[in-house]
Amino acid sequence: MQEQGTGLRVFKFGGASVKDAAAILNLCAIVKRESERGPLLVVVSAMGKTTNALEESFNALSVPPNGKDWGKYEPKLIKARLFHSAIIREIEAQILPEKTRRLGPAEAIVTYHLENGIPQPLNASQGGYDEGYDRFVSRGERLSAELVQRALLTQFEWEETAHLSAPLVIRTDTTWREANVNWAETERLINKKVPALLAAGARIIVTEGFVGGTDDRRTTTLGREGSDYSAAIFAYCLKAESVTIWKDVPGLLNADPKVFTDTVLYSEISYAETIEMAFYGASVIHPKTVKPLAERRIPLYVKSFLDPAAPGTVIHDCQHPPLAPAFIRKTGQCLISFESKDFAFISEENLGAIFGALAQARLKINLMQNSALSFSVCTDYSERRLGILLELLRGQFRMHYNSDLVLFTIKNYDAGSIEEVITGRKLLLEQRTRGTFQFVCE
Repeated sequence: MQEQGTGLRVFKFGGASVKDAAAILNLCAIVKRESERGPLLVVVSAMGKTTNALEESFNALSVPPNGKDWGKYEPKLIKARLFHSAIIREIEAQILPEKTRRLGPAEAIVTYHLENGIPQPLNASQGGYDEGYDRFVSRGERLSAELVQRALLTQFEWEETAHLSAPLVIRTDTTWREANVNWAETERLINKKVPALLAAGARIIVTEGFVGGTDDRRTTTLGREGSDYSAAIFAYCLKAESVTIWKDVPGLLNADPKVFTDTVLYSEISYAETIEMAFYGASVIHPKTVKPLAERRIPLYVKSFLDPAAPGTVIHDCQHPPLAPAFIRKTGQCLISFESKDFAFISEENLGAIFGALAQARLKINLMQNSALSFSVCTDYSERRLGILLELLRGQFRMHYNSDLVLFTIKNYDAGSIEEVITGRKLLLEQRTRGTFQFVCE
């Protein structure tokens, strides 16, 4: 049974739903219509491809040995500023003048987030780079939240909306780029801030996804595509009625429609099935999203912002018949093999050293397999983190790796679904269990 909640619902809008002025105004229309049922907390991602642009700009200034490469940095930041400024002008043209006078210059917000705080060259230490990354790249979400709140003035009065700064209430440790949430403190802070905003008259509270903060107010991030997780954190802490993730697809599909044809929509699916699909890399939902919702039996809806009236998918505590096979494709993979130098078996001691080094390099295992003399893992490719791993283990193992690979996972597979995917591909590693088939290919 779902716990007694607050009646508040949490909406999450990703980059595609705030990619331009028309998309943001569509978001505002959805929020206006849905607000008739009660208050909403709206979590937003950075606009369009802003996170990628900020990430590339940050690397141009901070990755040794080049230091400040202004030739790569400035054009991307100028483009990002012009992009956001054009969106603001288009939106504010539709807001009544008496509202915009109270806002102040929107251009100042863009300048603050995209020009101030230019990262200084960082040393080669992992902590320095990752902390700087969080501080700089998170600016895309923080800018997006402020601009969406402005856009909501096309539908609401000034007092009916509020911005809640996520770094002030989502309290984390200093695991930069994938921070761990201090749940007790986060729940305390959220339940102090949100009811106060609602009591002051706010019907819509807008906040950033992806972003958290430490006790000493340093900005952290929750992992790439972590805005879904942010929505789940707020919902858990507020005992929300539900969470809705608004996408450019009709709901949770059995495959990416950009890659596979004849996809199937799951009308409902259990928490457990969804957690497994997210773990294997299904792009619709961040892997950490479902657990806090399942703990409090909060249903998760996946709906289309292009067709808001369509039912979409509901993820909840349910039993259902066997599902259609789910096809999950992860690109940018690296297959790393470790071999003992003296032809000794790969022992538990060897595996302990490998796992320890993978953890130190912060490389997550997506697939692993061992033989008598070798052990292989498939991870997301990161040139910097792979370099750390190779340096840590160079004296103990012979190591080989292939990058730019693809990892396919088929959940609930059958013979036909396997044949459909492997035909014509060169498989470098494959593995199957009772319900899951995986392989790595070029």
